[in-house]
Amino acid sequence: MNGNQSLCTTFTFVAFSSLAELQPVLFIVFLIIYLFTMGGNLIIICLIWVTPSLHTPMYFFLVNLSFLEMCYITSVVPQMLVHLLVETKTISVGGCAAQMYVFSILGLTECCLLAAMAYDRFAAICYPLHYTLLMGPRVCLKLAAASWTTGVVVESAQTTWIFTLPFCGAGKIQHFFCDILPVVKLACVDTSHNEIMFFAVSMLFIMSPCFLILCSYTRILVTILGIPSAAGRRKAFSTCSSHILVVSLFYGTALFTYLRPKTTHTPETDKATALMYTVVTPALNPVIYALRNKEVKEAFQRVTQRNPLRQTT
Repeated sequence: MNGNQSLCTTFTFVAFSSLAELQPVLFIVFLIIYLFTMGGNLIIICLIWVTPSLHTPMYFFLVNLSFLEMCYITSVVPQMLVHLLVETKTISVGGCAAQMYVFSILGLTECCLLAAMAYDRFAAICYPLHYTLLMGPRVCLKLAAASWTTGVVVESAQTTWIFTLPFCGAGKIQHFFCDILPVVKLACVDTSHNEIMFFAVSMLFIMSPCFLILCSYTRILVTILGIPSAAGRRKAFSTCSSHILVVSLFYGTALFTYLRPKTTHTPETDKATALMYTVVTPALNPVIYALRNKEVKEAFQRVTQRNPLRQTT
C-alpha cells in the first residue's frame, strides 16, 4: 500500500447513476417486486404451516427456502431502494461487511438447501418404500441445519478474511450492493491470491452441491424412464419440475457471475446478472411453486374458499 493513501471509512456505490432519469421508475418497479416477493413467500410459509397434508419433507425444505429468499432479497433491495432516491449513495465499511456477511451466507445456504431438496426427490422417486425412513423428521432437521451451518461457517470466514484487506482511494463500488468481487477490487494491495482463493472456495462450495444435484437427477431420470406407464412418468416428473426450474435459475446466474473468467467481468454485466439472482429469482420462486405445484394450489384454494359466515348459518 502507498503510504500517501488514506484508508477508506466509507464506500460509495455507483449503482444506477448512469440511469439518473429512470431512477424513480426503477424505485417503483423494484419496490413492487420486493413487496410481491415478501408477500408470496410469506403466503407459502403460512399455507404450509396451516395445512397438515403439506407437513412433509419436501414442504419442510420449501419453508426453509421461502424464509431464506425473504432474507436474501431483504439484504440487498431495501438499501438499493433508498439509494435510488438519494444523490449520495454511501455505506460504511462496517455496514458493507455486514451486508456481505448476510448476503454470502444466504447464497451458500441456498446452494446446500437446493441439494437437500434434490436428495429428498431422489429418495421419494428412487426408494419410495424406504422414503419415510430415509427422510424422517430428524434427517430433515439435520440436512437443514447442515445447510445453514455450512453457509454461516464458510462465508463468515471468507468475509472476515476479505475485510482484513486495506481499502483506500475513492472507495467507489461499481455495483449496487457489497458483492464480493467489486469490493475486493478496491483493496490497495495485490489481491491475486485472494481472488484465487475465492475462486477455489466458489468451486468447492458452489459446485459440490451442484454435483450432488446432478447426481440425484441422473438417478431420478433413470428411474422415471423405467416407469412403465406414461401417467406414472408424468406424475413422477411433476414432483421435480418446480425444483428443477428453481435450480436452473439460481445456478445459471450464480455460475455465470462467480465462475466465469475475470477478463469477461464488466460493471454493466455484473449488475445485470446480480439483478437476476438478488431480485428476479427470489420473486419467481413463489410463482413457480404456486403455479406448478398441484398440492400447493389445492391447499391455497381450500384456505381461500373457507367462509366462516357460511359455516355459522
